[in-house]
This record gives sequence, structure tokens and C-alpha cells, in this order.
Amino acid sequence: MGSFQLEDFAAGWIGGAASVIVGHPLDTVKVLRPCLPVFLGKRPGTRLQAGANYGNTLSCIRTVYRRESVFGFFKGMSFPLASIAVYNSVVFGVFSNTQRFLSEHHARESEASRSRTLSDLLLASMVAGVVSVSLGTPVDLIKIRLQMQTQPFQEGNLGLKPRAVALGVQPVYQGPVHCIATIVRTEGLAGMYRGVGAMLLRDVPGYCLYFIPYVFLNDWITPQACAGPSPWAVWLAGGLAGAISWGTATPMDVVKSRLQADGVYLNKYKGVLDCISQSYQKEGLKVFFRGIMVNTVRGFPMSAAMFLGYELSLQALRRDHTVTSP
Repeated sequence: MGSFQLEDFAAGWIGGAASVIVGHPLDTVKVLRPCLPVFLGKRPGTRLQAGANYGNTLSCIRTVYRRESVFGFFKGMSFPLASIAVYNSVVFGVFSNTQRFLSEHHARESEASRSRTLSDLLLASMVAGVVSVSLGTPVDLIKIRLQMQTQPFQEGNLGLKPRAVALGVQPVYQGPVHCIATIVRTEGLAGMYRGVGAMLLRDVPGYCLYFIPYVFLNDWITPQACAGPSPWAVWLAGGLAGAISWGTATPMDVVKSRLQADGVYLNKYKGVLDCISQSYQKEGLKVFFRGIMVNTVRGFPMSAAMFLGYELSLQALRRDHTVTSP
């Protein structure tokens, strides 16, 4: 039987918490767009990925800092910090144990030493991706709703079935729990999985381009004479894997962000295809690469912190001097 190890879940929790703390400020910038003055003939903005008429990333950073100081970049972090740590715990635990089970199964069949193959890594990554969507969709939805509600409602969207809420005057949600209750009351339980199709299309290939590059980069960076990768190798391989994964996932991440942000004030999209169609017709192909620089830059430190936290905590939990790759 494959050796099921709970340490992978505990290490994934620690790594997940580290990645949230490192990456949340840039995640806020990715979702928000610069806020243009709203009164005296001036119009508000909404999101970097999820809205139109946005400014560039640096302008967004300056605007958020000017209006809300450094704390504005950590808005909505309490829920991700509590939930994404659990989310990453499950993802890393599922990936590691699935990959280990497949390797041991092949080793028994061939009576050879256990080794990782590309097919094993691919299958384990896909399983982790599917599991991540079931847990991560509600987490992302709440996070984006809490981030988006600070942005004033755009006047140009008044014809799109607006919700009965003061335009930019009062927040829709009072916190994560109230946000969940409001969504369930107004949209049903299915509302918690708004954007699940886009998230599947983002996360399944995304985790393949996350774990596989990490494992091979780790092996490539680490000299053959070493018993295991150094923290430096883990940090670099994890960061590069994160940049690759998030950079390539940007088009579907844009669609997912728009679908999940949709509903704070209005309901604009009917589904994934409708969101893609409307976005392309109004803004062209470039809209699907909106935020790619932020995603790529953000992906490096987040994933570096994630893998480093995972590997070092796993080493400590196993009380071993060898850093073990997932």
C-alpha cells in the first residue's frame, strides 16, 4: 500500500499561510483598478482585471496607498489567511500522497527503485487541481467580493440589473461571514461556486505547470552529489514555477475574476463563454492578458514562500536533515 503521510498536509498549511502574507498586497492590486474621483463630474473605477477603463499597475498602487495607506493592500486578507492555509494544506497533501502512491505502485510492478515519472507528476497535479477547485472557488469568491466592494459602482452599468445598494456609499458585505450569508441568501448555495468552470480551466493545467516545473527545476539546480535540495534551490525553483504557472493562467484568471466579481452590484455575465464573448467584443484580445505582469511578479514570491515554508516545515516535522520535494 502507498504510504499516506499527514505531514504533507501540515507542511502545506504552513506554506500556504506564508504565501498569503507575501502575496496578498499584489493580489489586491491585481483585482482592483485605480479609483478615479467619483464626484464633480469625475467617474469611479472598479478593477484591474474585472473592469474597464482601468489605469496601469503603478497608478493602482499609488491610488490605493493614497486613499487607504499600506493597510489598503491587505484588505480582505483575514479570510484568505484562515482559509487558503487550509486550502494549500489539502492541495499539497493530495499532490504529495497521490504522487507517492503512484511511484510506489510502479515500483512494485517493475520491481525497481521508486522514482518519479512525468506521467505520475502529471496525474498527481491534475488530481490536486480538481480538488483545489472544490475548495478554492468559495475562498476566491469571498476574497474578491470583499476586495471589490470598496470600489464605487460604475454609472455606465446602471442598465445591467443593479442590486439595491447605495452606489459606493456603503459596503455590501460587513465581513467574510456576512458575505457568505448574503451570497447564499441571494444566489443560493450554487452562488458560492460562481466561476467554477473558469477555475477548473485555470487550475487543472495551472497546477500541472506549477508542480512539474518545480520538481524538474529543483532536480536540475541541485548538484547530484547533494542528498537533497538546499533552501536556496527550493526558493528559486518554487518562485520560477509560480511565475510560469500564474503567467500562463492569466487569461482564464481574468475570466474567473470577472465572473466572481460580477454580482457585487450587478449580474452581467451568464457564464464562462458569455464572459469571454462580452470581454472580447468590448475590449479585444488584450483583455485576457490584463494583469499578466502582476500575476507573474506576484507568482514568484508567493510560490517561493509557499514551497520554502512547505519544505522546511516538512523537514522539521519529519526531524530529518534532508529537504524532501513534494
